[in-house]
Amino acid sequence: MNQVTLIGRLTKDPELRFTAGSGKAVATFTIAVNRLFSKEKKADFFRVVVFGKSAENCANYTSKGSQVAVQGRIENNNYETQNGEKRYTTDIVADRVEFLSKGNRNDQNGFDQSEFNHGGNQDMGMSPAGFQAIEEDDTDIPF
Repeated sequence: MNQVTLIGRLTKDPELRFTAGSGKAVATFTIAVNRLFSKEKKADFFRVVVFGKSAENCANYTSKGSQVAVQGRIENNNYETQNGEKRYTTDIVADRVEFLSKGNRNDQNGFDQSEFNHGGNQDMGMSPAGFQAIEEDDTDIPF
């Protein structure tokens, strides 16, 4: 079984590109994952590769410093440079990426946070958390 789950912070903004043949989106980024049981503060760095719509979402809604949870598999690859040197890589190929916190971008979630802090949705009968208010009723609840 080859399965990995990591929680860490992006070390730089994701790089988005599209494959030549199919035009499928591919995003790559590196996350730093803190070591929990270390006397000194240490982190491990993992390169993450994600495909498709998830790749586009990572590029649009995360940035350096964003905290993400990544679920996927470990994949070892190798290639030869133009100089004939053999290079080896170990990547996390993500099946799922969850955004846990914001990075440095101001409007990264596609909405203005001030709407929630200043009652921007109150006129639609919505609470700041996005739930619709229930009008009070004088009916007794039987339980």
